[in-house]
Amino acid sequence: MLVMDSATVLTTVARLVGEERTLVDLVPRLAVLLRDAVPFERLHVLRLDRAEAVVLYVARPSGELEVTGHRIADVGLAAGGGADAEPRSRLVCTVGRGPSVYGALWATSSAPDAFTEAHESLMDSVADLLSLALQHDALRTTDMIRRERIDTLDRLLHTMAEALDIRHIFAEVSEAVRGGLPHDILVLTSWAEDGRSVRVYAMTGAQVEDPEFNAPMMIADNERYLLHRDPYVVRDADAEIAPESVRGRIFRRLGVRSALRVPLALETGLFGSLFFLAHDAERFSEGDLDFARRVADLLALALSHQRLSEAARRDAAARETAAQLEAKVATLTRELEARSGTRRLVGHSQQWKEVLAQAARVAQTETTVLLTGESGTGKEVIARFIHQGSRRKLGPFVAINCAALPDQLLESELFGHERGAFTGAVAAKPGRIEQANGGVLFLDEVGEMSPAVQAKLLRVLEEREFMRLGSTRSTRADIRVVAATNRDLHAAMRRGEFREDLYYRLSVFEISLPPLRDRLDDILELADAFLEEIGGAVGKPPAGIASDAKDQLLAYAWPGNVRELRNAIERAVILADGGYIRSEHLPVTVPRQSDAAPPSDGASNDALPPGGVNLEAIERSLVLKALAQARYNKTRAAKLLGLTRAQLYSRIEKYGLAETTDTKSS
Repeated sequence: MLVMDSATVLTTVARLVGEERTLVDLVPRLAVLLRDAVPFERLHVLRLDRAEAVVLYVARPSGELEVTGHRIADVGLAAGGGADAEPRSRLVCTVGRGPSVYGALWATSSAPDAFTEAHESLMDSVADLLSLALQHDALRTTDMIRRERIDTLDRLLHTMAEALDIRHIFAEVSEAVRGGLPHDILVLTSWAEDGRSVRVYAMTGAQVEDPEFNAPMMIADNERYLLHRDPYVVRDADAEIAPESVRGRIFRRLGVRSALRVPLALETGLFGSLFFLAHDAERFSEGDLDFARRVADLLALALSHQRLSEAARRDAAARETAAQLEAKVATLTRELEARSGTRRLVGHSQQWKEVLAQAARVAQTETTVLLTGESGTGKEVIARFIHQGSRRKLGPFVAINCAALPDQLLESELFGHERGAFTGAVAAKPGRIEQANGGVLFLDEVGEMSPAVQAKLLRVLEEREFMRLGSTRSTRADIRVVAATNRDLHAAMRRGEFREDLYYRLSVFEISLPPLRDRLDDILELADAFLEEIGGAVGKPPAGIASDAKDQLLAYAWPGNVRELRNAIERAVILADGGYIRSEHLPVTVPRQSDAAPPSDGASNDALPPGGVNLEAIERSLVLKALAQARYNKTRAAKLLGLTRAQLYSRIEKYGLAETTDTKSS
C-alpha cells in the first residue's frame, strides 16, 4: 500500500513543482501531501540564500508555515525548530543536482524510531524533485534583488544629481543604497597624494569624536596592498584583521565585525576606498561585490563632476592669485635688492617665475622649506627671498654650510657649547640656532650632515628644543628652517646615509631650482646684471658684450650654473679692459664636434680641422667633467683623469677653476 501511495505522492509533488510555485506556497502543500505517507511532526525545507545565509521553511502536517532567515553558523540541519521538545527521530535529505547543493529537506518527530527505510526512500525522491523548486526560488530571489538594486542605483543617481559636494549627501547615499546592500555604516576613505596616508573622507551611520581617527593615518609598508584595486570581503574582522593595522583601528573604533571594500578610482588614479560595514559578522559575500562596484562607479562619477566644478572655481581664483603673486614677487624683489644693493633675482624664464611664485607663496607661512637643485643655481638667494617675504623678515637670517665643517665642529656651530664641553672650549658660545632666534636658519648642503647631527636636528624640528654641547638644559628654538641640498636625498636614504624621518620633516614644501642650461632665456639677462654689478668695481667698465661672446654664453652648458656664469663675467670684465667682452675673454669653450674625442694612438686617415684644435679647451672641459662626476671630490676626480692630486690642483689653478671648485665642494 505504501509503494502505491509513494508513487501517487511523487506524481503530485512533481505536478506541484512543475507549477513553479514559490516555496512559501509549495512547502505547506507538500506538508499536507506527505502527512499520510510519512509520520512527521515538522517538515523542514532549507534553501541556501547566499554563501553564508539560509532561509528555513518549517511546516506542520496541517500546513501551518513558519519562515525564518539564518546565518549558516547558527543553523543545525537536524534541529527541531519551533518551541517544541527536542525531536527523537530525524530523517534528513540533501537537495541538489550533481555536485551542486541547493539546500536540505528533513522531517522530525518526537516519537522514537518513527521513520523506516521506505520513508527514507520516499523522502529522497521528494528531495530530488524539490531541487528544481529550490533552483527556481533562488532565481526568483536573485532577480528580485537585481531589480531592487537597479531601482537603488536609479534612486542614487537622482540623489547625487544636484550634489556639489558628495560629503553633504553621503547620508542620503547610504539610505538609497541600503535597500540593495544592507549595511550599518558607510565609509569613504581617500588617499593622500604621496600615497603614504589615508583619511576618512565621508562617513555615515556612526560618529567618532576622536581627533586621531579623523586625521590622516600613516600606512605601514606591509599595508601597501591597500592601494590595490582588488575588492575584498571581511567576514569576521576579529579573526581576520590585525588590530594595530589601519583597518583594524578603524573597525575597532566603529565596533564593526564584517566589511566589504571596493576601490574608488578616478581618471587621475585611485581616489580611495568605499567600505560597507556591519556590526555583526558574516554580513557580506562575494556576490555583493558587483553591486558595490556599481555604487563606487556612481560615486566616482559624482566626485569627478565635483572636481570639475571645483577646478572651474579654482581656475578663477588661481588667475586672481597669480596676479597677486606676481605683484608680491616684484615687491619682494625690489625690497631684497634694496637691502643687498645688488640685483639678486634676475630672470624672466617660465621655470624661474615658477620658482619665485612657489617661494612667494610659502614665504608667508611658517612651513619648513627644502630647496633642491644643482650647486650654483641660487638656493641661498631663494632662501633670502623667502625670509624677506615672511613675518620674520625683521629677524635674523643665519646661514651655515653643513659640508664645510667637520662633524664635531658642525655640531658646536649649530647648537653652541658650554665652557669645557670639549678641548679648546674656553668659553660658552651660542650656536647658529640661538643666533637665528626669531628669524630664519638656512642649512646649506644639509645632505652632508652626519647621522648624529641629523638626529639632533630632527629633535629641533619636532620639539623646537635643543641643548648646547656640554649642557643639560633644553632651550626653546623660535626659528624657521630653510634647508638646501644638491644631493639626491632619496638615494642617500636608500643607502642609509640620510634619515627618512628627517627628510619628511625638511621637505614639507620642496622647491626644485632649475639648472642654468634650462633657463636659456635668462643667461644674457644674468650676464648683463653681473656686468653692471661688477663693472662699477673696476677701473674701466666694459662697453658691453659682443655678439660672438653672447653666442658662446648661450651655447655653453654651464655645469657650474649661475655661480660659474658670474665668475666668467668677472674674469672677462678684467680681460676686456674697458672694451667689448669677446669670446676670447670668456673662460668657457663650447667643444666643437671635431674636439669631442682626442686622436687615437693608431694610424688614422682623418685629418685635423683646418683651424686646428684647442687642446687647452679640451683639457679644461675634461677637468670640469671629472670634478662634476666626482661631486668635486678632488681625489676621486684626479683618479678619473689619471692624474696625481698635485697635477689636478695645477690644472685647476691654470684654468681659473679654484673659486668654482671650492664653492662647489663646500
